[in-house]
Parts: sequence; C-alpha cells; structure tokens
Amino acid sequence: MTTIKAKKRDNEPVTEEVMEQAIAAGRRRRAASPHATQVSYLPQWEALAVHFADQTAILLPVANYAELASLTRAELGRIELGYAGSALCLEERDLHVSIAGLVAASTSLMKLASTVIATRNGARSTLAKTLAVRENGKKGGRPRKSGAAG
Repeated sequence: MTTIKAKKRDNEPVTEEVMEQAIAAGRRRRAASPHATQVSYLPQWEALAVHFADQTAILLPVANYAELASLTRAELGRIELGYAGSALCLEERDLHVSIAGLVAASTSLMKLASTVIATRNGARSTLAKTLAVRENGKKGGRPRKSGAAG
C-alpha cells in the first residue's frame, strides 16, 4: 500500500488587497464569457429565447433537444437561468442544462461560431506579421509567386 502525503502549501493570508484582486479577476473572467440575462419560452415558435446583456438573443427550438422536448408548455415557461447565467434550470424536474452545450449541439450554430472565429483569427495581426510586411515593403512589396500561373 502506498502512502500519499498532502503537499504543504504556502497560502498567503487573505487581505483586503488580495480580496480585491480576486474579485477583479472574477469580473474579468465573467466579462470574457457569455452569460445569459433572461430566458423566455415562445409558444408560437415552440422555442426558448436566451437573451444576453448586449440585447442579442438566440432561439433554441425545443424539439431539437431531448432534454427540453419532454417538458410541457407550462414547464418550459418556468425554466430559469442558473449557474450565473450559464445554464437553463427547472428545479422541479432536476433539470440543469448548459447553454453552451445546447449551442454546441446545434450544427448550424456551431458552423456560424466557427466562421466568426476564423474571421476574427484571420484578422489578427502579430508583431511577426507586422515586421514581415514592413520588410516586404522595403523590397517592393509581397514577392511574386514563382512558376506558371494557371
């Protein structure tokens, strides 16, 4: 039998400054990830609308999600936000579903997200790119492709 000893940790005491830094770090993390501010059931669409702070929303058709499809209209109307706006919850059914997971289960929403990410990443400029552009500019611009164009 192997004995495992706990690691000795040098935890710093919690001071006002440490507490303020932790709170600020939490706010930065929260601002960096989307959290819903409201959820509502739209019976005419048979969908849940998940609203965000910037006045955007996504519509999630109930029939597309097994977790939601078995709920009655009344239960769908009682769904609330939980886990700091990152999940849809219905306590009476012990239902807790991640909003990100619902989005990930939608092929069209994932394709849209992939396109947005690719566009954003393609537009990024690094120091290396900037220096390469400057060097190429000094030489007369981007070098021409060698070989026959076809």
